[in-house]
Amino acid sequence: MDQEMIWDADIAQRYDTPGTGMFAPGVVEPAVDRLAELAGDGAALEFAVGTGRVAVPLARRGVRVTGIELSRPMVEQLRSKADEAAIPVIVGDMATTLAPGRYTLVYLVYNTLSNLLTQAEQVGCFRNAARHLLPGGRFVIELGVPDLRRLPPGQAAVAWQSVPGYVNVGTYDVLRQQVVSHHFSFDDTGQARLFRSPHRYVWPAELDLMAQLAGFELESRHADWAGAEFTAESRSHVSVYRLPLSTQ
Repeated sequence: MDQEMIWDADIAQRYDTPGTGMFAPGVVEPAVDRLAELAGDGAALEFAVGTGRVAVPLARRGVRVTGIELSRPMVEQLRSKADEAAIPVIVGDMATTLAPGRYTLVYLVYNTLSNLLTQAEQVGCFRNAARHLLPGGRFVIELGVPDLRRLPPGQAAVAWQSVPGYVNVGTYDVLRQQVVSHHFSFDDTGQARLFRSPHRYVWPAELDLMAQLAGFELESRHADWAGAEFTAESRSHVSVYRLPLSTQ
C-alpha cells in the first residue's frame, strides 16, 4: 500500500475530529505542553505534520514550527488553519526530505514512525532528525508498544476496538513485524466504510538501537506526555532522544 494513496483527499477531509478522539483537549494539550517545554526558545520541526493537530496549537504557544508531510491533501487541510508564514511545510518523505534551518526539537507523534514499513526507512528517519538538529537537540517519538500478548499462537488477527458504529481489527505478519489496521465505520443505514493502514511495529529496545545508529542517546522514556512511569504494562511511550552537545 502506497502511503500517498492511503492519505488521499477523502481521508484528509475526514481526518480531523475536533474535540474528540486524538483531537480531544486531554490528548492534545499534554503533548503540546511537553513539546513547548522541550523546544524552549528554539525552533521545532514536526515530521508527518498532517493537518496540524499538534503543530497549530504549538505554534500558538509561540514556538516556531516547520513541518514535513508526504500527503498534499493533508497539507491543504492544515492550510485552512495556518498559512505558510505561520507554519511552513515541505512536502516529502520524513526519512529523506530536508527542511531549511536547524532546530532544537524534532518530533514525531501518534505512532507515525510505524508508517515507515521497513527497518531501513525507520533508521533513516532517525538520521534525518539528527541532520536537522543543533548540538544537544532532541528527537521526540510517541509510539505504541507492540501488543502481541493479545495474539494467541496461530491467530493472525485481533480486534483492537469495538464500539457502536466502529470496529478496528489488526492483522499481523509477525515474521516481518508488520500489522495492517482495518477501520470499519458503520452508518445508520448499515453501510460500512473501510480504511486500512499498514504499519511496521517497533519494540522500545529496537528503537533505542536505531537512535544509537544516528548518534542519539536516550534521555527519558515515559508512558505518556504527562510523565507517567513507563512499565511492562504500558501500552505506549514517549521517548526523548538527545544529540551530544559536542562531537569532541
